[in-house]
Amino acid sequence: MAIEVETPEGPRPVLELRRVVKSFGPVVALRSGSLALERGSIHALIGENGAGKSTLVKIVAGLYRRDAGEFLLDGRSVDFSSTAQSKAAGIAVIYQEPTLFPDLSVTENIFMGRQAVKRLGRIDRRAMRAEALEIFGRLGVSLDPDRVTDGLSIADQQIIEIAKAISLDARVLIMDEPTAALSGVEVERLFAVARSLRDEGRALLFISHRFDEVFALCDTVTVMRDGSYVDTTPIGDTTVDELVRQMVGRDVTELYPKLDARIGDVVLEVDGLTRAGVFRDISFEVRAGEIVGLAGLVGAGRSEVARAIFGVDPYESGSVRLEGALLPKRDPRAATSRGIALVPEDRRKQGLVLDDGVSRNLTLAIRSKLATWGLLWGGSENQAAQVWASRLDVKAAALDAETGTLSGGNQQKVVLGKWLATEPKVLIVDEPTRGIDVGTKAEVHRLLSQLAQQGLAILMISSELPEVLGMADRVLVMREGRLTGGFTREQATPEAIMHAATALTEAVR
Repeated sequence: MAIEVETPEGPRPVLELRRVVKSFGPVVALRSGSLALERGSIHALIGENGAGKSTLVKIVAGLYRRDAGEFLLDGRSVDFSSTAQSKAAGIAVIYQEPTLFPDLSVTENIFMGRQAVKRLGRIDRRAMRAEALEIFGRLGVSLDPDRVTDGLSIADQQIIEIAKAISLDARVLIMDEPTAALSGVEVERLFAVARSLRDEGRALLFISHRFDEVFALCDTVTVMRDGSYVDTTPIGDTTVDELVRQMVGRDVTELYPKLDARIGDVVLEVDGLTRAGVFRDISFEVRAGEIVGLAGLVGAGRSEVARAIFGVDPYESGSVRLEGALLPKRDPRAATSRGIALVPEDRRKQGLVLDDGVSRNLTLAIRSKLATWGLLWGGSENQAAQVWASRLDVKAAALDAETGTLSGGNQQKVVLGKWLATEPKVLIVDEPTRGIDVGTKAEVHRLLSQLAQQGLAILMISSELPEVLGMADRVLVMREGRLTGGFTREQATPEAIMHAATALTEAVR
């Protein structure tokens, strides 16, 4: 356990950055980054994409070296030139998607490169296993130390990374968007682990776009904007509205720019859709110019319904009609050609080819239309891509830049652009703003509102209640594969939606 260092002003921060500057050629990533982490505290770091959070973390992790400013550890100036130096100093970074050796056991991953050995140099597997069990016990989690890590959930993989950090006696743990791919139960377990680490006297830095998590877990919050430090405040002395203003310079009400739209005729009609063990008797309609929000807890079956409508997943009974015409089952190509577009929940795995350029991704769904005599010319592809890149304000170095290098918000814009290029009649968006910053959320919300005003029928799946309440004309709620509530915009309240999501009621179309 770390020893507290007292100063005349009080406890000295275990890690402190003061007015740190970092540039990459002419691009200034950090203008004035400042941060102070105290022992026995969970500190939130928030800001839009491009605010400088990642650059700051990479300096602490030893991936980058600062150009100017101060970097102090226990009050002493440090300057890491490698990740090994950062780890040796007691700093560990837990990323959103851990990188473990899938063919090795949990114990082997924890002690990779520093295995315990016996007298004659043989690996002491019993000692490592015992230590792994002791760490899991301290964290209050149950993991089999002998299990191969291949197939473990992201949540369990993160626990292994945390166990590895504890085995190295890390004093500072940085959690970078750790909950993005976790269910509600997994998030609660991670929070319990984080609190136990705080109670041991370690300093934690928690980076997240989710305000509810920041307020539930953290003691202090630091805001960054445009590469610069803005403010540090005890979590009990601030509000979501104030943090949003500090992050983006505008009021929280501007996050949901809902425009008035004329609600027209029924475009999408789902009737009695059923898939055994997944969803049952799902019936609803979406009209032109209408945004229908589909709410519910994780695992309620919302994404599965969307994938069945689009033809990716099967269903045993029921029907899907577009403008009165029956759509065939399990035929995404037919759904696309008839006018349905699906922006999936996992944009990186299901919506994009990350190694391909922005131009190629933006035109993936319309390449056959761009071809002449079966040949696709780069000029026509770039021209079509430029239209949507400009309209959606996609920030990329060039149209041929790899899509995987873009920020999460810009990747989401590319997925939206890809499907909007098909000129759909119905747009299904699954978690449209997950993992993107507040400013880009507002841009996505504004775009959806404009599309509805232009007559597009939109089915929006979201786990964020403020997003559902702020954007939807009607709200449908699912629980355990069934529709359990339906509300107009005026009727929809957080209490009504949560009641329908947690207590079975009569289904409403």
